[in-house]
Amino acid sequence: MSPAPRYTSTAIVLHWLLALAIVCAFGVGLYMADLPFSPLRLKLFNWHKWAGIGILALSALRLLWRLTHRPPADLPMPAWQASAAHAMHGLLYLAFFAVPLLGWAYSSAAGFPVVWFGVLPLPDFVPKDKALADLFKELHGLAAYGLAALVLAHVGAALKHHFIDQDGLLARMWPGRA
Repeated sequence: MSPAPRYTSTAIVLHWLLALAIVCAFGVGLYMADLPFSPLRLKLFNWHKWAGIGILALSALRLLWRLTHRPPADLPMPAWQASAAHAMHGLLYLAFFAVPLLGWAYSSAAGFPVVWFGVLPLPDFVPKDKALADLFKELHGLAAYGLAALVLAHVGAALKHHFIDQDGLLARMWPGRA
């Protein structure tokens, strides 16, 4: 059997950079959320916001790449699995944008501007409003947990294809040579 066609090198790099950024931002978010007010907590909040804006930028770049470069054809699998995979990818892309945008909205509504890497001030796109900040904080957290669940399901499906189906699906996105 010939090896399955791979994604482009750019798609692979964007995939793994985004995966690493999401895992790190989620981990920092979990850790910092329950810290008492301190310089460390403020520093972690800034890092978390910087990561969120980075994730937003990487997501836009990844979506642009995806829209302009056709991915490899689906591997042979039952129609329901192909449909589920396409739905999963759509939900992942939605979450890639929703989670950081909700975090940015929360920061804006709470009155804490986002200054990317301490250099580039980003505009507030919602007014300062305590009730709105509380709503966006809750939505950001729920969306982040939703993204985490989607990522775990995505990883689980990739591992199922690798270890059970042994169909070469994982190798198409794995860094390096197939």
